Amino acid sequence: MFDEFCDFLCNKTKKFITVEVNPPHGASIAHILEDIKKYDLHNKVSGFSCTDNPLAKLKMSGVLSAIRVQQAFNKPVIATMSMRDKNKLSLQSTLLGANDFDLRCILALTGDPAKFSDQPEVKGVLERDSTLLLSIIYHLNNGVDYSNKLLNPAPRPIYPFAVSNSYAKDIKQLQKRMVKKLNYGARAIITQPVYDTDNAQELLEIFEEAKNISVRETAKEAQLVLGQFPIVRAKTANFIDDKVPGISVPKEIIDEMNLAAMDGEAKEQDVGFSLSKRIFDEIMQMHGKVHLMTHNRFDLCSELIG
Repeated sequence: MFDEFCDFLCNKTKKFITVEVNPPHGASIAHILEDIKKYDLHNKVSGFSCTDNPLAKLKMSGVLSAIRVQQAFNKPVIATMSMRDKNKLSLQSTLLGANDFDLRCILALTGDPAKFSDQPEVKGVLERDSTLLLSIIYHLNNGVDYSNKLLNPAPRPIYPFAVSNSYAKDIKQLQKRMVKKLNYGARAIITQPVYDTDNAQELLEIFEEAKNISVRETAKEAQLVLGQFPIVRAKTANFIDDKVPGISVPKEIIDEMNLAAMDGEAKEQDVGFSLSKRIFDEIMQMHGKVHLMTHNRFDLCSELIG
C-alpha cells in the first residue's frame, strides 16, 4: 500500500491529494469516519493525514487515529508525530508499534509550544527539533535503533514527511531549512497553505534547488506537496495573514473577502469558496500535489475536489 502511495506521489503525471483529519477531543473517532464516508471522500483522494494534538490541545492520539482511518478506508495515512510530547525512547517505541500495524508514513513536526495547551501545567519534552525524528526513522530504515543496536525483526520501510513554511521574507532561509530536512531523510515536504500561483512557483523552484544541494540520495526523488487551507470567512483570511507566521494571503483576496462580508455571511462564504476553488484548481493544474487542511470540513474538501 505505502510503496504504491509513494510511487503515486513521485509520478509527475498523476494527481496526488491528501486530506488532513483532526482527531476528536473524545474517546471515539467513529463520527469522523462516518462524515468522510458521507461525502465519499475516501474515493476521491490518495490518502489522509492525522494531526497530533495541534496547538497542544488535547485530542485522541494521532497515531492510533491514523491506524483507525487507515483500516476503515484501506487508504494510506500519514501520521503526525510531534517532538513536543515524546522523547527519543517513546518515539522509537511508537514507530515500532505503528510499523506492526502497517502505519508507515510519518510526518515529523517540532510541535506548537506547550504554553498553548488547554491542559494545566503541560511541559514540552522537545529533546530536539523534528530532525531528531527524521534521524530516528533513518536509523530504523537501516535495521537499527537510535543507539545502533540491531532490531529483530527489522521494521518495514518507513516514509518520513516534513513540513515547510510557504512564505518568508528571506527565501534562501526557507530553502536552507528545506535542505536540512532533506539531508535528514525527508521523502516529501508539505508546505503551509499557499494562496497564489506566484508563491507556489517560487516554492517549487527553491525546492528543486534544495534537492540538488542536499547530500542525501533520497532527496533526488523527494516531492513538494503544496498545502491548501480554504478561506470562507473574512476574519480567517485576516487572522492568517496577520498572526500566522510563514503564510502570506494576497491583499486582493483579503480585500475581496472583506467586501463580501459586508453583504452578509452567505455572500462571504460564496465568494470565499469561489476564491478557494480557483486557487485549488490552479495549483492542481500547475503541480498536481496538494494537501487539504479544512478542520474536518469534509463537505468543503469534496466540493473543492469535485
